[in-house]
Amino acid sequence: MSESLEAIFQHVIWNFCYLSVLLGLSAFGIHRYFTIYLFLRNRRKRIEPAENFRELPFVTVQLPVFNEYYVIRRLIRAVSRLDYPRDRLQIQILDDSTDETREIAASETARLKAKGFDIEYRHRNNREGFKAGALAAGLDSAKGEFVFILDADFVPAPDTLKRTIDHFTDPRVGMVQMRWGHLNRDYSLLTKVQSLFLDGHLLLEQTARSRSGRFFNFNGTAGIWRKSCISDAGGWQHDTLTEDLDLSYRAQMKGWQFIYLPDVVVPAELPVDMNGFKSQQHRWTKGSIQTCKKILPEIWCSRLPLLIKLEATAHLTANFGYLLLVLLCVLILPQSHSTHGALYAWLVDLPIFFATSVSIALFYIVAQTHLNPRGWLRELWMFPLTLALATGMSVNNARGVIEAILNHQSEFSRTPKYGIETDRTPVHRVRYVPLKSWLPLVELIFALYFAFCTWNAAKMGHWLSVPFLMIFLGGFAYVASKSVSFWIQQVAALNPSRSTA
Repeated sequence: MSESLEAIFQHVIWNFCYLSVLLGLSAFGIHRYFTIYLFLRNRRKRIEPAENFRELPFVTVQLPVFNEYYVIRRLIRAVSRLDYPRDRLQIQILDDSTDETREIAASETARLKAKGFDIEYRHRNNREGFKAGALAAGLDSAKGEFVFILDADFVPAPDTLKRTIDHFTDPRVGMVQMRWGHLNRDYSLLTKVQSLFLDGHLLLEQTARSRSGRFFNFNGTAGIWRKSCISDAGGWQHDTLTEDLDLSYRAQMKGWQFIYLPDVVVPAELPVDMNGFKSQQHRWTKGSIQTCKKILPEIWCSRLPLLIKLEATAHLTANFGYLLLVLLCVLILPQSHSTHGALYAWLVDLPIFFATSVSIALFYIVAQTHLNPRGWLRELWMFPLTLALATGMSVNNARGVIEAILNHQSEFSRTPKYGIETDRTPVHRVRYVPLKSWLPLVELIFALYFAFCTWNAAKMGHWLSVPFLMIFLGGFAYVASKSVSFWIQQVAALNPSRSTA
């Protein structure tokens, strides 16, 4: 009898944990639906400058770089082609590099100076504050009233500044953000799926927030700041890995207005290797939770409207979803042995399915239908892959969440860029290899675990579960295999004498 009670108790506990995780994921899914609604409701709003500047203001272009051997020359030359009065433009190269990037940047600086450009090359011997520290140091000698920030892998069009600067004729505007484009979208399956991820965030989510009066954030690059806004908000701070998100919230809480321009696109290079992508995602995920811990209490202590507080909470806590996803993965097998009737399926399983999986698919489909109204159906096959990659990345990103919760400190780890713009650009001579990690082993274990779960579901006749379990299996297997294979290829390329071994 005691064994029966113990089994019932364990069953109740497993079910409670499983449903709690699903309810948490469903809450984020419901917020995703709300974001889609805000986008559809506000997408046709026209964002026009209050007026045009009679005389164009002075702008400083800041280029924070660290070991960007492959892309630094492309960046500087793209900036030199900006169609803006040369006497109203300053270029700052904020270089923390330790490799030949320094020589290339210094050479390009000398070349542009000889042509009459106001260009400054600043090299730091330490990376204090990382990117935030470099930007803050550059502000000391920035001549512009406005600061245009570009990461090393971005290539602005010549008319970028002229299409955006007039929005600052409204003195309340503190920042103007442009949408990222993709230089190498068709390079590989990984870059194609990344583009879907980013388009969902950069078109749908940012547009929905900005045009409905919610908080939204500077994306770290391809944006222009009013220098006095940065100062008023407390300046660049480096106590989080997402200094852009942190400053954005502090500035908007001070009353500054932000503008998002989805029609002004600044293309950039997507990470082409899985380890680089994981490094980028880990930094963004960990930094967002650090910012959440720092900013969220201030938001709830402020006099902001309740709806704004709730939406900001959903925004800043969104990456906790990765931790919930990992817990879901662990709980799937024990839960598969539970038996429920048709009523449970209709009242519990179906609503949760629509709140989680369907909301994710719809989120990215809506974004693509607006970006590519005629051709999005041809890419419909990629949406299950998007879900699979998000699942496969959950261990990597959940680690970032846990590190932020535990206040584990780590460096600002740059994302390697290789100067890739087409599907024919080679990547065989690479000097920047992301650090080795134990995560692929964990991801491989999860892949084997879901292989067993899939077999078990088929054995028990749970055929509706099999396609979803295969998405999990494929996601973990793909992420683990790509992590290991690219690292091996690049180590072999960097050590030719060991390539045979």
